[in-house]
Formats: sequence, structure tokens, C-alpha cells
Amino acid sequence: MSINTRAATKAKEGPFPAQRTARWMALGAIAGPVLFTVAWLVLGWVSPGFTIFGTRIEPYSPISAGISGLGLGPTAPYMNAAFVLTGILLGTGVVGAVYCIPELSVGARRTCIVSLCLTPLGSVMDGLFTLESFFPHFVGAALGFGSPIVSFVVCGLVLRGVSSWRRFANWLLLGSPLTLALTVLYFSTFTPTAEGARTGVAGLTERVLVLEVLAWFVALGWLAFRRSGHGGRKL
Repeated sequence: MSINTRAATKAKEGPFPAQRTARWMALGAIAGPVLFTVAWLVLGWVSPGFTIFGTRIEPYSPISAGISGLGLGPTAPYMNAAFVLTGILLGTGVVGAVYCIPELSVGARRTCIVSLCLTPLGSVMDGLFTLESFFPHFVGAALGFGSPIVSFVVCGLVLRGVSSWRRFANWLLLGSPLTLALTVLYFSTFTPTAEGARTGVAGLTERVLVLEVLAWFVALGWLAFRRSGHGGRKL
């Protein structure tokens, strides 16, 4: 490889993070969703219920009550910590995964990172603002599972320009309308009242939506980790 070629490659990859560091950072896109899923599974099992705006929701039902209900009551410290830590891990994973794709230009990397990191930002917001801070919590939720409707399209189109990532990019483009459909389903079953947390299936539809969104991040992190460990070869 000539000096000019090496210099161009180095400039394209950028000085930070180093490829090896980025590879391990990408695992955050797996660790974050795993942590979050385990948190709501375990805490949903042990939660005796919660009180919101003076109304007691008891017992807690993962079928009718949303994940955010676990951010109130005795499970609050653990669930809210899980929200924040998930956001940090997921954001780290996104940065690492994107930097594991050396074919991307600086602008393309920034575009993917900024758009995909809206979801971890939303997770952190929901950990800092509970359901009783309804507006900022709602904004966090909208960023968490609403932004992928757009960010999956944006990143899918960017990754289509990288031959080894084209198949994943095509699937990611399909993830956008799927996320939209599940979001519509969730809101069609959601009732923003205390009674809504006692009846209905909004808790179930929310969990399906969250699992679907996080699955794409897990796939991104895993593919980035595997491919960067095999010299970028398509797996």
C-alpha cells in the first residue's frame, strides 16, 4: 500500500476511536438491550404495583401496564437506573459499530451516529423523568421507539453504499415500516389514564415494539463486532 493510500484510509477512518476499541464498544449495542429486557422482565415479576398521581395501580400487570410503570413504586430505583444505563451502553454501542465500518465517510458516520443515538437519548430521558413528569417522559419515549421510523431509513440508505453491509441495510429499511406499524398498534391500544394501566393490552404491545426496535441495534452491534474481527469480510 502506498503512503498516499494509507494516509487516505487513515483520514477516512478518523483518529478516534481506534478500530480495536470500536469493535469492543460495539458490544454495547447488545449489552444495553439485554440489560433493559432483563430489567423489565424481572422487575415486572416482582413489582407489587405503583402509584401515579395519587392513583394506586395494583397488582402490576405486564399485559396492561407499560414498562415505565416500573419506574414508580419500590422498583423505581432499579428500573430508572436500567433506563439510564441502557441508554449509555446503547449509545456507546452505536458509536463503536459505526466506527467499525471504515468505508463510511466522516459525514456518513456522523449521520448514522446522530440519528441512531436518538433512541439511547430517549432511554436516558425516561430514566431521569418518570411517568409523573409526563411531557419529558413522553418526549423520551417518542425518541426511544419513534425515532427509528426515520433513523432506520437514514442509516439503511447510507449503509447500502457499503457492499458488505448492503444486505443488512435492506433489512433495516424494512425495519422502518415495521416499527411504524407496531407504533400505530401500540398507540391504538394505549389509554393515557390510570384506568388504562389496569386494563387492555398496551403493556404487551409496548413490549413487542420495544423488543423489535432493540433487536435491530443488537444486530448492528453483533455484525460490527464479528466483521471487524474478520478483516471486514462479509459473514
